Amino acid sequence: MERIYFDNAATTSLDPAVLEAMMPYLTEKFGNPSSIYSYGRETRMAVEQARKSVAKNLGAKPSEIFFTSGGTESSNTILHAAIHDLGCKHIISSPIEHHATLHTVEHLAKIHNIKLSWVNILHNGHIDVDHLEQLLNTHEEKTIVSIMHANNEIGNMIDLYEIGALCKKNNAYFHSDTVQTVGHFPFNLRETPVDFITGAGHKFHGPKGVGILYINENIKINPLVYGGAQERNMRAGTENLYGIIGFAKALELASASYEKDSAYMQTLKQYMHDQLVQKIPGVSFNGDPFGNSLYTLLSTNFPKTDKTDMLLFNLDIHHICASGGSACSSGAQQGSHVIQALKKEGEIATVRFSFSKNNTRQEIDQVVDILTTLL
Repeated sequence: MERIYFDNAATTSLDPAVLEAMMPYLTEKFGNPSSIYSYGRETRMAVEQARKSVAKNLGAKPSEIFFTSGGTESSNTILHAAIHDLGCKHIISSPIEHHATLHTVEHLAKIHNIKLSWVNILHNGHIDVDHLEQLLNTHEEKTIVSIMHANNEIGNMIDLYEIGALCKKNNAYFHSDTVQTVGHFPFNLRETPVDFITGAGHKFHGPKGVGILYINENIKINPLVYGGAQERNMRAGTENLYGIIGFAKALELASASYEKDSAYMQTLKQYMHDQLVQKIPGVSFNGDPFGNSLYTLLSTNFPKTDKTDMLLFNLDIHHICASGGSACSSGAQQGSHVIQALKKEGEIATVRFSFSKNNTRQEIDQVVDILTTLL
């Protein structure tokens, strides 16, 4: 049986057109972009061309885009800079952030003795905007708000404009982890009240190990990594040349086919939801699946029985890739902090199915059939 891959929120396959764009930089165009001879100048130009392309697709200026190793490094850079360079004495974040943010803000708050506030999460997984406003109003210190655009486990999305406007009104910096949305939604950063966003190439059919950091042109920060003048003195170290080329190409392709791909994936999500409801008694879903939510992801709860304990393992035996996320899971897997924050009643086993443009309805039928058999 062919493998069925429903874990695209974790990583996606490399688009053949992206690989093709990268290949020359893996073979004959190998010059160091910091070298002064033509070999180096050629690759330096390719990096700057990629930067222009990314900026254009995100509605930003090339000078606001910095290439990094991915979303984790990008978020770390900003959160460290907020404390060290921007003088923030207060961080507001949410308990359902990706660990790249969660662990970083906890670490910074502890070692710098900084106030850390958590915004409440509503039962449907959305953040409590009134509570955020309250937190902003009751603190005088310089503040950075770090709230993700879309949650990687349940798919819930915030309104960047609404949260950004709230931060502006209260003179707070606003950082949003947009790893699940860059390459999946159109951005116009010129018109969006956000100071920093992040992206990772491997979430939209680009290569792993490359990401971006957007820093609004009105903000000046220091690097996280020292030792060279690369990325306009913002990130030392020889550039991940082929990764950068691949990131720009993948974003270009994703932006061009956004309407078609997003509509198609939305139909897959709806179809899987309907099939599960029809065939599996007691199935339920996390977050706000058909409200303000990612079209790529369906977080599904199955009533807990002795058969659900090994569900992911059994799916794997049937060549189905999906990911877990139960609050109370067995074995080495720790419970998901996101599912725990939703305070779900009763015993459930959670599986996240996430789709790409390459998935089909036939695959969904196969997965639902196997789930019916397993459960």
